[in-house]
Amino acid sequence: MQTFELEGFDFIELNKLLKIMQLVGSGGEAKQFIDEGLVQVNGQIETQRRKKLRTGDVVLFEGQEVKIQ
Repeated sequence: MQTFELEGFDFIELNKLLKIMQLVGSGGEAKQFIDEGLVQVNGQIETQRRKKLRTGDVVLFEGQEVKIQ
């Protein structure tokens, strides 16, 4: 499991996290995968591209887990 540090921010948007963590090649790809229901947040399929992720949230995409800290 990878971790992402918010570093003083309250949240990060789901589409931005996928790009920053290099789980996708572009923001467009992130949006497409989210729209297709291929991304989970806390065990639930998430289709909100700009879902606000906060400390403790866990994102699952293509077998990769990222925990927000």
